[in-house]
Amino acid sequence: MQLGVLSDVHANRIALEAVLADMPPVEGLVCAGDVVGYNPWPKACLERLRAEGVVTIQGNHDRAVTGDTPFNFNGMAAAGVDYAREQLGQADIEWLRSLPTERTVDADRLKLVHGHPDDPDRYTYPEDFSPELLEGEELLVLGHTHHQHVEQYAEGTVLNPGSVGQPRDGDPDAAYAVVDLDAGTVDLRRVEYDVEAVVDAVAEAGLPERIGTRLRDGR
Repeated sequence: MQLGVLSDVHANRIALEAVLADMPPVEGLVCAGDVVGYNPWPKACLERLRAEGVVTIQGNHDRAVTGDTPFNFNGMAAAGVDYAREQLGQADIEWLRSLPTERTVDADRLKLVHGHPDDPDRYTYPEDFSPELLEGEELLVLGHTHHQHVEQYAEGTVLNPGSVGQPRDGDPDAAYAVVDLDAGTVDLRRVEYDVEAVVDAVAEAGLPERIGTRLRDGR
């Protein structure tokens, strides 16, 4: 089974459209959370993922928009949460609230979490990857750090596809992955998008300028 793997879209419609246009033929799409937050298109991104039938879990920004989070947000993140609450309808917010914090796909072969299998808010950076994260699944997908990375072990594979809408690994291109569960392969992919259009849209929306300008450096 071939799947497109997304994470941390963060309301960046332009990056999401670039990723979906670049995506090769796959049998399904999954997302490891944070559909909304930071950027100015929360509703458009939420609606696109739902229209594409993307299997999605809840990230910390998704949960914050519903008002149900203890996560400590900085000024930029808090501004993105407040903006999303203003832009989304009640049905959108209820959809975010309904998302699970983890789920499995393809007869439990793939497991989706946002931060860590034991804690959806814990950052799990590439140096924290280990076979101990796996609990019987062939592929564990997580997000949250916005750092694209994969490690393959005898016990299975741990993958962060990177962030679609706000990469933080020094590469400004939108990140995603394509996996083949039958072949056991992972293809880490990047695609350019119009960062300057996002910078302009962030400013027009009245969001903190740094939300947009940091995209230029993938930080």
